[in-house]
Amino acid sequence: MQAQNVLGGWNQLTPVPPLGALTTATFTNDLSALTTLDLQIAGLEAQLADKRNQRETMAIRLWDRVKRIRNGIKSLFGDDSSEYEMVGGIRMSERKFRTRKRLVTE
Repeated sequence: MQAQNVLGGWNQLTPVPPLGALTTATFTNDLSALTTLDLQIAGLEAQLADKRNQRETMAIRLWDRVKRIRNGIKSLFGDDSSEYEMVGGIRMSERKFRTRKRLVTE
């Protein structure tokens, strides 16, 4: 980090040149505060990544259960029933099937 390089070089100067109210002590304190914040941010990012992984796992589990419920309703009432439609399934009579295009030869 450039700030650490500046501080290292600044501490080697003899005598330390006057820079107004800025001293090596205040600069060191600011650098320490920044380092502490960086460490806190890294910890929070790790927590966020963990929470995202937990959410992804839960979403996969929930999607599996949605599929199981729909398939259960489909097996009990049929794939063209209004009950199947009520749980988000598309009734067989409402599905659009793909058709092959005929080749036109002249």
